[in-house]
Amino acid sequence: MVGLGNPGREYVKTRHNAGFMILDKLAARKGISFQASKKWDAEVASHEGVHFCKPMSYMNRSGEPVAAISHFYKVAANEILVVLDDVALPLGKLRLRTEGSAGGHNGLRSIFEQMGTQEVSRLRFGVGAAEGEKTLTDHVLGRFEKSETTILDESMDRAVAAIELAQESGMQTAMNTYNQKQENKV
Repeated sequence: MVGLGNPGREYVKTRHNAGFMILDKLAARKGISFQASKKWDAEVASHEGVHFCKPMSYMNRSGEPVAAISHFYKVAANEILVVLDDVALPLGKLRLRTEGSAGGHNGLRSIFEQMGTQEVSRLRFGVGAAEGEKTLTDHVLGRFEKSETTILDESMDRAVAAIELAQESGMQTAMNTYNQKQENKV
């Protein structure tokens, strides 16, 4: 289980750190905490045979710690679930996939390059598109607005539920439930 984001206080609660935020919410729900690991250049945790990873290598190099940990624990690429932000989706919309392109996301691209495949499951979390004269970089490195808090909290709870369903019943069941369910919601 991988959550993508950037390390450092300046990136806390930014749109690009949605993956970190969702993994933190999942960890809190399970009563586990992350530990910094210099060996992996990541914050890591394990619970009931599942390894959790928040790469601290910055977004564009996320694949290096993910590949190192997956090789060490002998986790195949198709057994990994990556949680990441997506500017092509409206705020809070979820999209689960088991394969496909990086869709312009550099963190996911880095994982594909290091793992040697695009057959890595992912949960894309909509953070909305940049509006007005805001650049894409300013948008993803910007914090969520106060007016977005309710949607953000509800959507992150749905993301955690989608992850838990994927763990319990498989990705296909989670995709059928969460990709369809939201068409009219968000």
